[in-house]
Amino acid sequence: MGMGGISIWQLLIILVIVLLLFGTKRLKNIGADLGGAVKGFRSAMSDSSKDDEDTKQLEEGKAERTEGAEVGAGKSADKDKV
Repeated sequence: MGMGGISIWQLLIILVIVLLLFGTKRLKNIGADLGGAVKGFRSAMSDSSKDDEDTKQLEEGKAERTEGAEVGAGKSADKDKV
């Protein structure tokens, strides 16, 4: 490879050094913790998108009720004028 490129042999040497430093059991625990964190993050993101949709629906419902109340109030005011 050219300058600055990492070959497969360099990656293998780094992997062996990491395995010697941490051991397989500790790396397994780190991987499980990282996977759990990613899973929690994804579920939180999907929950927040559902919450956003629910909030939009509630706001639309409130706007419709407010418009309906204003129209209803206008009709009763017209009856008073007669």
